[in-house]
Amino acid sequence: MGGEPATAQRPKRADARRNYDALLDAAREAFRTRGTDATLEEIARGAGVGIGTLYRHFPTRLALAEVVYREDVEALATAAKEAVAEMPPWDALASWTDKWMGVVASKRVIFAELADAVGKNSELVSYCRDTMRSSADLVLTNAQRAGVARDDIDAADLLRLVGSIVHVPNPEPGQIRRLGAVMLDGVRV
Repeated sequence: MGGEPATAQRPKRADARRNYDALLDAAREAFRTRGTDATLEEIARGAGVGIGTLYRHFPTRLALAEVVYREDVEALATAAKEAVAEMPPWDALASWTDKWMGVVASKRVIFAELADAVGKNSELVSYCRDTMRSSADLVLTNAQRAGVARDDIDAADLLRLVGSIVHVPNPEPGQIRRLGAVMLDGVRV
């Protein structure tokens, strides 16, 4: 597996780019709400395109899932850089952690499907893991240097804490956010 499908790397006409983006948005929503039960047909319908258009952009369900996951991880990496550049250190850490929790909570089913299909040591999984660790390290180290976060934890600890919170089975409404706040209280100096 070498990253995005070849079709995802070619320049696109404006209408093709709109269709591509609409498919990614529809896939994100379908994977979030229906998990592995989401069908390619309903994703195409949600994007307002035919199934042939979906297959032109993404020849397989796995190709679509890979691009969705990779783009979401890259968006989080961008969010980390922007937060560090634009916010006070603690706010950057808290904001990014909140975004990360939202992505993990909504993507755990798709991640399990991807890891099963491509392997936990695949290029995609390794790239995403390394990108997330770098992003977590950026916001955490920034907060530690400012003296607002404990210096006895590292990015791996932060990612595992978030992972354990979002994997709580059958959480009550609001429970994930409350546990995240408690976790951040434990990280704060």
